[in-house]
Amino acid sequence: MKASHRLLAVLVAAIWGVNFVVIELGLRDLPPLVLTALRFVAAAVPLVFLVPRPSARLRYVVAYGLVLGVLKFGALFTALAAGMSAGMASLVLQAQALMSVLLAAAVLGERPTRAQVAGVLVGSVGIGLLTIGSGGHASVIGFVLTLFAAASWALANLVMRASGETRPLSLLVWSSLVPPLPLLGLAGVVDGGQAVLDAITGLSWRGLLAVAYVAYVSTLVGFGIWNRLIAQYSIARVAPFSLLVPVFGLSAAWLLLDEPAGPTELAAAATVLAGLALVIRRSRADRNNATAASEGREPDYAPAAAA
Repeated sequence: MKASHRLLAVLVAAIWGVNFVVIELGLRDLPPLVLTALRFVAAAVPLVFLVPRPSARLRYVVAYGLVLGVLKFGALFTALAAGMSAGMASLVLQAQALMSVLLAAAVLGERPTRAQVAGVLVGSVGIGLLTIGSGGHASVIGFVLTLFAAASWALANLVMRASGETRPLSLLVWSSLVPPLPLLGLAGVVDGGQAVLDAITGLSWRGLLAVAYVAYVSTLVGFGIWNRLIAQYSIARVAPFSLLVPVFGLSAAWLLLDEPAGPTELAAAATVLAGLALVIRRSRADRNNATAASEGREPDYAPAAAA
């Protein structure tokens, strides 16, 4: 992966880390499923009239919208409203990195290198340390829903990769048309139709700003970059960068919500960075092959065999 693309992946992790703090603030004024629905309404309109239709088949567009919008974010926002702290949610959600690598290997045949597997495992140890040291508490239902959201995110990565989409932003915008109606329907069942109507008509400035961030910054910018990277590289190369999300999430909570960060958190963050370094490290054989290609020589062995 190019250095500039690595920086983009780190930027996305920072955006998503701050996103957990913004969601927590937005949930003070809006029910979780209503906030999720408004997120995708704002992400779709008016861009759906400006960007071309996705090149992927319709079933991939609908599947991506349902899995990412309804399953992942519906479950995540509900978990936060059910007592899952923002810091803990940012930690548990990163189980998707390992799930994504395993799903891509099982379904798409994208076999990760040993360094990538080792990096994900080391990063997962760091996530575990952060969980122990965070001191956060979560309800059982909140934890289960966040884990379900992680699995849904891994599945969304798989749908994105399998779609063969050549215009990731188009897929993101057009698939955002799918979640609002199912989410509002679920919100009507869970919270009641009048509560949904009151939340939308009485939208506060804080709620409006939260919707703007999660829709435009987190969804369009964050997932726009993320989907483009997944379309260009393998899932095993991209997904582990999400291990940085809780590092930025805990930092944002410390700066914006005055949540403490002690030695355990710092040590865990260093472990996550070490795992990420393993993932993005090029092996000696890869470097030799790249050099041979630039000099017009035959590589030492074929990339498929190296995998």
